[in-house]
Amino acid sequence: MAKYNPYITPKLFRFFRDLKKNNDRDWFQANKQRYEDDVRDPLLAFIDEFTGPLYKISPHYRAEAKKVGGSLFRIFRDIRFAKDKTPYKTHAGVHFRHENAKDAHAPGFYLHIAPGEVFMGAGIWHPETAVGRQIRGAIIEHPEKWKKAMKSAAFARHGFGLEGDVYKRPPAGIDGEHPLIADLMRKDFIALADLTEKEVCAADFPKVFAAMCKSTTAYMKFLTEAVGQPF
Repeated sequence: MAKYNPYITPKLFRFFRDLKKNNDRDWFQANKQRYEDDVRDPLLAFIDEFTGPLYKISPHYRAEAKKVGGSLFRIFRDIRFAKDKTPYKTHAGVHFRHENAKDAHAPGFYLHIAPGEVFMGAGIWHPETAVGRQIRGAIIEHPEKWKKAMKSAAFARHGFGLEGDVYKRPPAGIDGEHPLIADLMRKDFIALADLTEKEVCAADFPKVFAAMCKSTTAYMKFLTEAVGQPF
């Protein structure tokens, strides 16, 4: 019989598969206890457990096990301007932010858990224009430091690769012939590594996740310092 960690189990994936088929308020209210027992409360415990390992990676990042406003994203979708009016997210998102972050667009560690789509991320997704400019400036000023961050053996071993949107033309002030132009064309500075349902449910996943976060240290340190924050 397979051994699971106490935080992420097949029950979480069953809940989201069922929610995807029944994404309405009546079904959710009837199954709210399932959500709390199989998704929310175990993930809050996972976040609380990660406080120590995260502090060893950086004392400036926070694991906040709160039902609202902490490291666990709300399950409710913002449908005010969306064509899709289904009220609930069919995935769980956990985000460990910098202590000085005001929103989700600052450097952070992220875990995405959904049926058929599980991955871990590190970096900044859709940074504000000024923040993106700071990062590109740091890459230009410290190219060797940036390249070293990308070539970490542990970073590669865990399967991390840079993902996200890119500009169609070089941003203002960027030399199109710069040797690092591929990275300077990025809108997002996010490194992603794919996982499987089996891997995140495994008994050793909390340790594996900590090791994955640690493997991004050089990359995260570069980004954090590029935007003027301590790592």
